[in-house]
Amino acid sequence: MSNTDNDTSDIKKAAEQADSQQIARNLKDNKGVDVPEALNKDEQTSFIEDDLRTDK
Repeated sequence: MSNTDNDTSDIKKAAEQADSQQIARNLKDNKGVDVPEALNKDEQTSFIEDDLRTDK
């Protein structure tokens, strides 16, 4: 069972050590997102095989 009032939690430590100026600089940088590479036919697999689907 976890104790949410634990003062030594990782989240609390991170919040206390956060640098607001660095966060603002990181948010100001308009970094682009890489486009995922296209997969060939052998690499494209469905999450569930068609013959196992029951929603058709």
